[in-house]
Amino acid sequence: MSPADGMRAGAAGGEELRVGVLGVGRIGRMHAELLHRQIPGARVTWVHDPHEETARRAGERLGVSVAGDAAALLAADDVDAVAICSSTDTHVDLIVAAARAGKAIFCEKPISLELAAVDRALAEVEAAGVPFQVGFNRRFDPAHASVARAVADGTVGDPQIVRISSRDPEPPPLSYVRVSGGIFLDMTIHDFDMARFVTGSEVVTVSAHGALRIQPEFAEAGDVDTAVVTLEHENGCLTAIDNSRRAVYGFDQRVEVHGSQGMAASEDPRIHSGIVRTAGGTCAPTLPFFFVERYTASYLAQWTAFVEAVRDGTAPAVGTRDARAPLAIGLAAWRSLRERRPVPVAEIEEAACAST
Repeated sequence: MSPADGMRAGAAGGEELRVGVLGVGRIGRMHAELLHRQIPGARVTWVHDPHEETARRAGERLGVSVAGDAAALLAADDVDAVAICSSTDTHVDLIVAAARAGKAIFCEKPISLELAAVDRALAEVEAAGVPFQVGFNRRFDPAHASVARAVADGTVGDPQIVRISSRDPEPPPLSYVRVSGGIFLDMTIHDFDMARFVTGSEVVTVSAHGALRIQPEFAEAGDVDTAVVTLEHENGCLTAIDNSRRAVYGFDQRVEVHGSQGMAASEDPRIHSGIVRTAGGTCAPTLPFFFVERYTASYLAQWTAFVEAVRDGTAPAVGTRDARAPLAIGLAAWRSLRERRPVPVAEIEEAACAST
């Protein structure tokens, strides 16, 4: 039985997607709240977290069942789909188990820090034929999506140069950096996906430069906190990405495409639209300081798209290829930085194949 076949009729006569959330820490808790309270046609039925108290609090807050382990949640009759929001090192095994259980799958990025492991998980998804979506939520941001549309419909002509700025308000703790895969896999991976999204073209070569300008202790984890990456696409377009772990003025995310017929760009939203003008100048509000504030609309649109795809039996908008390609680009960026040379993405692909 497919996930859509198992969906229960809702109160209004539509189909209701019943979701089990695996991992209810910061990001999982946010997803669970949005799904349960703000996404039409979806409802959280079960939660699980390895930390029992975290799971218990989430279950009480939502009024849903708490599973003692992931297997119990996957075996529940009232779970049509799972949201995998646990730590990255658990994603592959949970995807495999969910696929074998016949559940529709949403998984936070990245699937893994190893390309061969991603391939193992996605092979199970393909074999099971279950819907799969990876959590690159920025594709669903209205401003970023407008840039992609302007390229796709020909408004700006052939894309020639893409500029992406991605700067976080505060660096993460060293404990996170030690296990996250570093800046290119926990932060820039969103920008690698965005570059593919707005150009409509795959990346063939990566050149990366990085420095420690903010958190010198990140050297202990082999990470950098400031980076510039250039990408060469199959269609000849060039993308320049700049990253910083600290932007004191707020959460700064901008995308611009320059094409043969014009340009399209997404600007940062302010925390509100009010301004004050006096003889001394103009005062405007700052940027949102937290990613949830900046991207709430995109998270809602992301979940709506997933629920509709499962309900309608269509392929989710951000599928298995999109789960894999940005990781390969990120691994190429790390090799480029360490070896001080441009790295073809095909080189990373070949290494992954050789390891299996």
